[in-house]
Amino acid sequence: MADDPTATPQLPPEPEIVRRRRFPLVWLIPIAASLIGIAMLVESWRSSGPRVWIEFANAQGLTAGKTHVSYKDVVVGTVSAVSLSKDRSGVVATVDFAREARDLLKDDTRFWIVRPQIGAAGISGIETLLSGVYIALDPGSTGDAQTHYKAMVDAPMVTRGSAGKRFLLKAADIGSLYVGAPIYFHHLKAGRLISYQMSADKSLDIRVFIDAPYDGMVHPTTRFWNASGVDLSLTAAGLKVETQALATIVAGGIAFDDPPAVEVTPAAAADSTFYLTGDRTSAMADPDGPPLRMRMRFDSPLRGLAIGAPVEFFGVSMGNVVKVAVDYDPPTQRFSLVVDVVTYPHRLGSVLDKFPAHDEEEAKVATFIASMVHTGLRAQARTGNLLTGQLYVALDFVKSPPAATFDTSARPLMIPTVGGSVDKLQRDVGDFVAKLDRLPLDSIGKRLEHDVGELGTTLQLLNTKTLPGLSDTLAESHKVLQGAGGALDP
Repeated sequence: MADDPTATPQLPPEPEIVRRRRFPLVWLIPIAASLIGIAMLVESWRSSGPRVWIEFANAQGLTAGKTHVSYKDVVVGTVSAVSLSKDRSGVVATVDFAREARDLLKDDTRFWIVRPQIGAAGISGIETLLSGVYIALDPGSTGDAQTHYKAMVDAPMVTRGSAGKRFLLKAADIGSLYVGAPIYFHHLKAGRLISYQMSADKSLDIRVFIDAPYDGMVHPTTRFWNASGVDLSLTAAGLKVETQALATIVAGGIAFDDPPAVEVTPAAAADSTFYLTGDRTSAMADPDGPPLRMRMRFDSPLRGLAIGAPVEFFGVSMGNVVKVAVDYDPPTQRFSLVVDVVTYPHRLGSVLDKFPAHDEEEAKVATFIASMVHTGLRAQARTGNLLTGQLYVALDFVKSPPAATFDTSARPLMIPTVGGSVDKLQRDVGDFVAKLDRLPLDSIGKRLEHDVGELGTTLQLLNTKTLPGLSDTLAESHKVLQGAGGALDP
């Protein structure tokens, strides 16, 4: 088929031009820098620790960028800023911790500032004189990490993880003890007092911590006593002085030990309760047991009988006087002295076991005293010190005592009394003065004056006549002896 000359000629398609865009190499530098920065930020975030805010009472010694937070002498954080708290009652330190310190921060983590201190407990923080103060950390054990903490004013007496046990001591008063007071075992420092507070019964609850291995020396039979000052005692063996350490003489301390000849028992459990006595002698004494109140009535005044005066039975201390009061009986119009005492029957040892048993301990003691009153037991005030005139109450047996009744059901038990040694002394002095008054002292004085005059006359005659004649006789005798000696010489 021939081509049609009238047809429009077909042109070839225009070629498509594709332009390739090339990335400028100059942008590689900022991209690489950005990637490096992001990597550094990620690594810094991964390696950095938490940031916390710690509130202190003041900023003394705290310096941003210089003050460190240390745990076991290892720096785990740094103070980055110090500012006032919102209520202006203290200061807030911003602390950046290292990554490895994350596990140290818990809900009960404690912080405090370590400064050089000199006190009764000794010298502490001396290393900060050169390095400057630092913040100490005691890691917590419970809860999650917090962002805000309130620092302690003083360092804790016991940090977490310390080997040892805590115990509770009950005491009537604190004496010269203080928080941080040392505790000794056989003159070795074994622990410290960590806190004390008043309990509901108005006694003191003293918390102590005994370090290992001394905590194994505390048994259920162990006795604690206040070792403050010097313990002086005068016994038949002479003057005895006891003290734990030189520091306890000035600052005070506590000591503990087991009584002699006590069977060894397992170590006491943590938080066991013990009683703190005033001295070693009281601590090592046998337990007193429950106290028993007694009452006595004396018909004569007892000047020198004071609160706390001892009560003795057969020479053994049984208790103390707790009250002295004056009473009046209108029918007889006579005054008397009522003395209340507290005794400890357990100090009698096995004596009470020899009497019939009773359901109540007090009834058993009443039966024992009733039998003793029947055989002459009486209460008597006696002189304990001739220089001071102090008296004590003696429960002793009296020969031919006046008749007395004893009611075993009375409470308190009423012990019959007899006149004391003071009354006897007053009677003896009165009898002596009466006899002295009956003596004819005037006639005796006159006769003595006459006899002295006669003696003077006799002595005068002896000096003027007898002695000169005797002297002449001796001179003549001397001459005769000389002549006899001359005759005997050939």
